[in-house]
Amino acid sequence: MSPAPPKHLDPAVSYASDESLFLMQIYEPPMGYHFLKRPYELIPLGVESFPTITYLNAEGESVEPDSADVAFSRYHLSVREDARYQPHPAFVTDAEGDALYLFTDPEQGREYGQIGDFPLTDSRPVRANDYVYAIKRLADPFNGSPMLGFMAQYIVGMKDFSNTLQLVPRNGWVNLDQYPMAGLEVIDEYNYTITIEGRYPQFTYWLAMHFFSPIAPEVDRFFRNPGFADRNLTLDWWPVGSGPFMMVKNDPNSEIVLERNPNFREDYYPEEGAPGDAEAGLLADAGKRLPMIDRAVFRLEKEVLSLWTKFLQGYYDRSGEVHGNTTGVFDQAFVVGPDGVELSDDLEDHGITVSPDVKPGIYYYGFNMRDPVLGGYTEEKRKLRRALQIAFDTEEYLNIFYKGNGIPAQMPIPPGIPGFVEGPEGINPHVYDWVDGEPRRKSIEHARQLLVEAGYPNGRDVRTGEPLKIFIDVQSQAISNTSMNWIDRAFARIGVQVEYRPADWNRTREKLLTGNTQIYSHGWLADYPDPENFLFLLYGPESPLICNCDGANNSNYEREEYDQLFRSMRVLPPGPERLDIVSRMVDMLRDDAVWLFAYYPKDIYLNNSWVHNTKRHGISKNTLKYLRIDEELREQKREEWNQPVTWPLFAAAILLLALILPGVIAYRRRLTATARQ
Repeated sequence: MSPAPPKHLDPAVSYASDESLFLMQIYEPPMGYHFLKRPYELIPLGVESFPTITYLNAEGESVEPDSADVAFSRYHLSVREDARYQPHPAFVTDAEGDALYLFTDPEQGREYGQIGDFPLTDSRPVRANDYVYAIKRLADPFNGSPMLGFMAQYIVGMKDFSNTLQLVPRNGWVNLDQYPMAGLEVIDEYNYTITIEGRYPQFTYWLAMHFFSPIAPEVDRFFRNPGFADRNLTLDWWPVGSGPFMMVKNDPNSEIVLERNPNFREDYYPEEGAPGDAEAGLLADAGKRLPMIDRAVFRLEKEVLSLWTKFLQGYYDRSGEVHGNTTGVFDQAFVVGPDGVELSDDLEDHGITVSPDVKPGIYYYGFNMRDPVLGGYTEEKRKLRRALQIAFDTEEYLNIFYKGNGIPAQMPIPPGIPGFVEGPEGINPHVYDWVDGEPRRKSIEHARQLLVEAGYPNGRDVRTGEPLKIFIDVQSQAISNTSMNWIDRAFARIGVQVEYRPADWNRTREKLLTGNTQIYSHGWLADYPDPENFLFLLYGPESPLICNCDGANNSNYEREEYDQLFRSMRVLPPGPERLDIVSRMVDMLRDDAVWLFAYYPKDIYLNNSWVHNTKRHGISKNTLKYLRIDEELREQKREEWNQPVTWPLFAAAILLLALILPGVIAYRRRLTATARQ
């Protein structure tokens, strides 16, 4: 079951989690993640081994990794020789070796409405140039990749390459192989290099994202055929990769079908995992060839309850996300027991298994640090924000609106990411105390005292006597009247009034870009498992008011010491020194009370009893190849759960007989009486 239809399936353009659900089954980027191990562990995927890194000075000469003269880092990658693309018409050639399906006008290709209409397909090995070509597509302004601005800060020559292509006439396909990029080099058929500015250890994580998956130039050329875009014959609709699956049907408002790529390389289920995986049966398939299913069907169900009914009938193998605000479904699926949320008796009888997922992400309300009332860095302003943090009871909020299906955040770094700390050392001491082995929110009386010290006794400005009113910008469709009423009451306990400023996303985004907010709502899911991916949300130069861009620092937080530590942390390799810097940065954010409240999202996925290897992976989406389905058990359960209900027919027949019988008896009596006369 797909949660939403994908809008983009071009790996250069897509930046949505729901789209990665498909892309990461079809493409293989250079790097990936171990399916079972936690903390998250990188592994080679489309390349033979981890990239080797050479450090260079400004003159391009090799220097030691710890040298102060490092100006560039050069990543050398070796492509797997057994990787092949899926069968596709783009690879078919004629007797002269030229592409067969290339047309000069729309009428020539009019008979082809979708990929299945092409009678011939072919394939070829993945080559180093395909990876280089894919990076050039990120830089092509014609594609509008969301990665261009960010990666141009790192990949040498990317900005100049993009500026060059900006001037190239667009009368059809532009062969990007004809335009060099300074930071890219194809050494031979299976080796290439990427050169980036300075040091950036996190770049290896980026190589595990679909943006860096190989794109064959002939595929790019194929989809530029005249008239193809009018029929959705585009790479954005029909992805072409070397991964375990290929797309054979794309009707995003109804059904998307993936089938096993017959050319997929040898790949095997891992033979080791995290502690407890063996006991959970997650190593039962160790060493088996992947993928273990031949076909996956994703359907878009418009009605949640209809989807839920079909799941219980066995017509879906897995549920989508089930969380506390999934109306009706959560209440049917779970009960609240002494140990928290538990499966209901009905689901226990079905043998359904649960795959909980604490996402490596965070949702939060943030303060605008430039706001004249709530912003600023004086001790009075900090105490004002801390009072509001205490009044917003996150635990109560999650219990009411998400059935407790979330974890109150003590820091901007979520569980599973280096730098996250549990226990008494990990709490925010300005908002919580550690009591009886768990964090306990400070009292409302403490919050009221902080308001007094901030100059707002009983919620009134001591200078003017005016009541303190705070303004919260919300997306119109992302908050309910019930939620707003709860927040009103939460702040009323300390005498603070609330006014909401609802707007659509475009208007809300405009306010964030111009700093025209006081309190705003936002969220972030990890692109890669590193604290940098969260701490950059409050890095000064990421403020939209500083960078004049769509920066991530919507709080406009500026503290030079924090920014200096961030720059140091960003280039350090993993280790104690880096974690110490992360800890100091987290302490600064707590001291300054930059966010009003935050929580780590927690979702639950349900699996019918015939589905195996369902462990969730918070970062990677290429987990479909590990699933195993017991088809015999599925058919058995479907038949058992969907027996025709015949008792109403028998009951109706008995009722009808009961209604008719007295009349029949009376009629027969009259006949008998007549005969006697």
